[in-house]
Amino acid sequence: MAVGYRSSSSTEQPAWLRLAVPSVADAFFLAVLGAVVFTPLAVRLLGDAGVGWHIRTGQLILQTHAIPRLDPFSSTMAGKPWFAWEWLYDLGVGELDARLGLNGVAWFSGVVIAAIFAGTLHWLIRRGVNLLAALTLVLLALGASMIHLLARPHLLSWLFVVIWFVILDFCERNCLSRRGRIWLWILPLLMLVWANVHGGFLIGFVLLITFWLAAAWNWFRSNGDRIEESLQKIAARHLVFDLTWVGLLSAAASLVNPYGWKLHAHIYSYLSDRFLMDHIQEFQSPDFHGVAEKCFALLVLITLGTLAWRRRTAPRSGVLLMLFSVYTGLYSSRNLPVSSLLLVMVVGPLFSLSPERGFFQRMAALQSGLRRHIWPAAAILLTLVITTKGGHAGSGRWMDAHFDSKRMPVAAVDYLEKRGVKAPVLTPDAWGGYLIYRRYPLEQVVVDDRHDLYGRQFFKSYLKMVRAEQGWQDFLQERAVQSVLFPRDAALTSLLMESANWKAVYRDDVAVIFERGGSR
Repeated sequence: MAVGYRSSSSTEQPAWLRLAVPSVADAFFLAVLGAVVFTPLAVRLLGDAGVGWHIRTGQLILQTHAIPRLDPFSSTMAGKPWFAWEWLYDLGVGELDARLGLNGVAWFSGVVIAAIFAGTLHWLIRRGVNLLAALTLVLLALGASMIHLLARPHLLSWLFVVIWFVILDFCERNCLSRRGRIWLWILPLLMLVWANVHGGFLIGFVLLITFWLAAAWNWFRSNGDRIEESLQKIAARHLVFDLTWVGLLSAAASLVNPYGWKLHAHIYSYLSDRFLMDHIQEFQSPDFHGVAEKCFALLVLITLGTLAWRRRTAPRSGVLLMLFSVYTGLYSSRNLPVSSLLLVMVVGPLFSLSPERGFFQRMAALQSGLRRHIWPAAAILLTLVITTKGGHAGSGRWMDAHFDSKRMPVAAVDYLEKRGVKAPVLTPDAWGGYLIYRRYPLEQVVVDDRHDLYGRQFFKSYLKMVRAEQGWQDFLQERAVQSVLFPRDAALTSLLMESANWKAVYRDDVAVIFERGGSR
């Protein structure tokens, strides 16, 4: 009689092997963390200047021991109410920058990114997904997320989405067991943090509502004629009541923020402003000519194919989340990372319904015993040590996170510092955060990328100037702008070059600085 291969549950590895050999997910963590902190990706993380005002906000909180309620950074909005709604993230990156510089910010972002995608891969493997399929899906999600892979607080929202989905999925599958249901009560505690690091905490309520609707459907649709259906009905009823209470507690927890319910109203007002949503690039629909967008498109095709193949076995919560993820991903490029992660976690387990054979079965059996995660912990500690040494290890420099001088006006701001300019400087909103990082509190900006602060009317006038439309001078005159720092190839730069009222005092391959003055 042939001897069959023993299942993963019965496979035992020696203790030394479990410690010495990293699992696939652990190896993936090492690869992602290393790629983010030790390669040019560390510079790419700082490709959005907005991290600059996040850092300075955190350091302002540390200095004053208070969360700012009024705008401290711009001349145009000075003294006006401002929602620093990501204050807890700002506090963290402000402290990291003060102690470790931008390397510290890049290190923290790298750890979060690696935890998100390696954690997703680990969960898929634990759910019985074919290793090759799991790795392919996670790589596609990572590829789709490259569009927004920046050192900004939204990274923590990605992490919370993964954690919330894993907990809700586990509880849905184990809602009759006490262990399965007790995990739900962690969600309100997580919401306390989530609501203070990023406005994406609203996605947590979307996930709660989705699983609640699926449970309610199962409860009312089950007739209970058979024992199995009776148990499913009881389980669904328990889950509905548990999710209801957890949802209420999570809603209460989300109010524990510096602004209370006004934060929710502010986020709603911002996201429902059609003018801002139509003109802020990251909120516009994705252009599928890019690599990230193509990765998302491939995930959508895989989702549709899997749903057609497993339509009878796909959980209702999964179907609802598929629809939500596809819609939000197509609606706004900003949503691609979260939409991709949700699609991967919904679709992946459907592949586990087919038994594995051969190599992948043996690999799955081996992976089941490698859960110590010693290697990721060591990697986090090692990279932190290198970060504390200014990025140096031995005789070489391994980390050098900085703002890219080809994307940001690094040399131009150096010139402003040498000149001792203290008057507010007009830059594109995309550069405002960099000037805040470099020049605050000596100098204020005219505008930056805190679009919810400036509002619709401000940006209507601003965009007219940037696009060199009729009446473009109005913005400069109404705000008494004396200094302008703009990209070399911008339309406004060409107009100011021809204007008798402005003089170019500095120029390089990236930017030009103008000062208001007489004819040249």
